[in-house]
Amino acid sequence: MARFIIEGQPAHFGGEVEPHGSKNAALPLIAATLLTEEAVTLQRLPHIEDVRVMKALVGELGSRIEEIAPHTTRFEARDILQTNPSRALAQSIRASFLLAGPLLARCHRATLARPGGDRIGRRPLDAHLEAFREMGVEVEVTADAYHLFAPHGLHAADIFLIEMSVMATENVVMVATLTPGTTTICNAASEPHIQDLCHLLNAMGGQIEGIGTSTLVVQGVERLHGATFEIGPDYLEVGSFIGLAVATGGELLIRNCRPTEHRITAIAYGRLGVQWEVRGEDIFVPRHQQLIVQEDLHGAIAKIDDAPWPGFPADLISIALVLATQVQGTILIHEKMFESRLFWVDKLISMGARIVLCDPHRAVVVGPSPLYGQVLSSPDIRAGMALVIAALCAEGTSVIHNVEQIDRGYGDLDVRLRALGATIERG
Repeated sequence: MARFIIEGQPAHFGGEVEPHGSKNAALPLIAATLLTEEAVTLQRLPHIEDVRVMKALVGELGSRIEEIAPHTTRFEARDILQTNPSRALAQSIRASFLLAGPLLARCHRATLARPGGDRIGRRPLDAHLEAFREMGVEVEVTADAYHLFAPHGLHAADIFLIEMSVMATENVVMVATLTPGTTTICNAASEPHIQDLCHLLNAMGGQIEGIGTSTLVVQGVERLHGATFEIGPDYLEVGSFIGLAVATGGELLIRNCRPTEHRITAIAYGRLGVQWEVRGEDIFVPRHQQLIVQEDLHGAIAKIDDAPWPGFPADLISIALVLATQVQGTILIHEKMFESRLFWVDKLISMGARIVLCDPHRAVVVGPSPLYGQVLSSPDIRAGMALVIAALCAEGTSVIHNVEQIDRGYGDLDVRLRALGATIERG
């Protein structure tokens, strides 16, 4: 099990960084390459563990995979060799269930193990399965697998998703693209990575309207063709780097990061006194900001909470929480979307943070708190990144175990942080 050894409070932290391609876009885009027999080339693929696993899964199903340049991979799925992906691989990442859509679209059947992923509470698949049923899929659920069949073929439907689920939206739009007729997906999620998926499918010959809204209209086509597509920057990585720069008092220029995707992050972080400048497609974070909680009207305690896009992303709640420990004032962090995502804050408390965990969804943070190095373990991708930020703020040395979790979402993190002035080693 790998670990990070981090010396806190670097003398000088800052410079320039460019975000990798979005993890949450890369995984459904890799799955979507199975929808055509022709070659699909994906650019700006991040070098992270979840992408490696997803490549292995589609390769096992019959895709020919060729690395043609750094961060650029060609996929060609002329034949689907099987519809039952490896149980061990599928159980290692939640995104393995994204294979359901392409397999149903091309083969009208799929058997998928229960997916893995971050342990942040119950993450049901009901929205996927209900939508599949409306499109003619028969579903058999066993203790450890989902068996999906469309014995009479697929048909278009007017679907209202039972929750604004990102993965369910992605799965249904992939099925609908190759299903005859017009499928309407209401209550659809609209995150940037879903928009990337829809734009790729249209580049492959799909006909999807309403991209970026909560209603997608998909006109099914007979076949899709190959395409070349560049994955967008990882807006969660950008939000993490902003938090890292501010918490350490550093100055950071984040290049080619689609600043328009960070308007809600600017509002949420702004409640902590955080500011940055937009310079074209770049974001500049100035050094040594005055961090004071911005109280609500009548002196009410401020709150940062998450919501489906375009609300503040749940994946940045952990970053906002650790940043709040370095801010003067009191703020409520309200995680509404996942039932166990705040259960890592005991690690911050052990470092000296003043936090009251009210219940599984709410934490009150009183700052600023001097933090001290500790031996820690990363529970999931985003909390792991938050602990890295905490360790860089802390006095002394911290050791973070289980950094394989962090590697799933942040490629070459230790190398990139050293280039910015951090003292961090992988052990």
